[in-house]
Amino acid sequence: MTDRMRFAFSSQPFRMVAGLLLWLLPGLVLAQGPGKYSLEGEWKGPLVVPGGSLPIQVQVTELASGNRFAVLNVVPQRITRIPTTVEQRGDTVVFVAEQVGCRFKGVRTPDGTRLEGTWSQPGYQAALTLTYVAPPPTAAAKAFHFPPPYRVQEVTFNNDSDAISLQGTLTIPAGTGPFPAVVLLSDWGAQDQDGQNGAYKPLGNLADYLTRRGVAVLRFHDRGVAGSGGRSELAGIEDRTRDAQSALQFLRTQSLLDPGYLGLLGHGEGGNVALLAAARPKAPAFVITLAAAGLPGSDILATQPAIGWPTSVSDTLLARMARQQVAAQLVVQAKLEKMRASGANAAQIQIQQEQQFLRQRAEDKKRLDALAKQQRPMLELVSQNPDDQTARTLVTKVLRQNVPNQADTAYAATAARLSTPWARSYLRFYPLKELDAVQCPVLLLHGSDDVLLEADANLSVLTKGLKTNKQVNARQLNGLNHLFQGPVTEWPLIDGKPSPAFASSALDLIRDWIHELVPPVK
Repeated sequence: MTDRMRFAFSSQPFRMVAGLLLWLLPGLVLAQGPGKYSLEGEWKGPLVVPGGSLPIQVQVTELASGNRFAVLNVVPQRITRIPTTVEQRGDTVVFVAEQVGCRFKGVRTPDGTRLEGTWSQPGYQAALTLTYVAPPPTAAAKAFHFPPPYRVQEVTFNNDSDAISLQGTLTIPAGTGPFPAVVLLSDWGAQDQDGQNGAYKPLGNLADYLTRRGVAVLRFHDRGVAGSGGRSELAGIEDRTRDAQSALQFLRTQSLLDPGYLGLLGHGEGGNVALLAAARPKAPAFVITLAAAGLPGSDILATQPAIGWPTSVSDTLLARMARQQVAAQLVVQAKLEKMRASGANAAQIQIQQEQQFLRQRAEDKKRLDALAKQQRPMLELVSQNPDDQTARTLVTKVLRQNVPNQADTAYAATAARLSTPWARSYLRFYPLKELDAVQCPVLLLHGSDDVLLEADANLSVLTKGLKTNKQVNARQLNGLNHLFQGPVTEWPLIDGKPSPAFASSALDLIRDWIHELVPPVK
């Protein structure tokens, strides 16, 4: 290629965005789904430049959660695998490669095979048409699953206090037992027995992992989900505690299980439910919490992204943040790989990682402080006004000021969500209550990269509340987020796509801790 044909791609600094994997936040639809046609595959076309053309290629991968990530390749310019964000609004698709300052905005043709639009970068803009090349089909044989090497029972048990039945699955290891067992408790929001968010099934993964290693597991659908009775939005933390106690009582009736080693394992709010149940009569033999809250419920809710926003706005906001998060992680990974390739030693790479982490934490804190300042007044209105209609009227007024030009139904839905029995219950919740009565072994786990429930603040409060219990082990797991996932760049690849996975470091720690508590099972 001659100098006249060479086309300069400028490099621009990329600012790390807040470290949230928000597309998996329970209870919210966080990603815009693909339109009539999938975007996954290769998009390529010739970009006309002075003196010739350059082949532009954008490779798009759609995650099972509904989000997308992409990479930009311009091979003659030695530009390969540049992280690229993908945004789709109807038939309009936007690719942005911030690292090299490039942007493409195009409209998809009715047949779905082309994107016709404009390529732009500092100092240059040109028309560009990208043609779609679909990925190869996945072999049908891959849908086959071998049966698990353990017993699976679909079960129903009753919460007699509240006159409802709950449906779930009990998995029991092969062998004669008796086996230790654990009940899995989900985070807030109506969730199925697997805690499913997109393709990610944290509770289902836990159940499979533990059962294969000698621990029976009961997981069940939240109230109002699948075959479980009741309504999740009407169930406060005390109601959920009675559900957990009922699940334990059901396990005590199972002949293959050891009644002396029946525990509770809860994620998020489920962890707090487990601790409350441990402070009551007929307590579990042990408790494991994953990202349980230590701070008051009102403080926790105030910093939850978009909980006080109309759904239409929060979906767009969170989807954009999710795309930025994926792009940011890929950029950081690429920078570290470049440092390694250029001969940087382990100490230099570690310093870079630590500096990036500190910058990200500072950005997260700034964002959360601003969010709390905006959302706290609405939560206070709910707390101060026990009449639901009054609270909703006042909250709607604030919403109209904070987020104007939304449909009346959007304001009404958000105000109703903030004044449900569950929301009121959580606003009153004080996690330290009754903790001094918990005397069973407790494992407190939290991810260092959890910005929904910050690890240091919440773990320290819980540990202090359990100070009279001499069997407490509190651990902060490096690099894990609220859902106990590592960075996107460390997810396993399935069919060439990063697939969300429960971190093996957390799984192994849970297994080892339980095995230390219980005698060997034949």
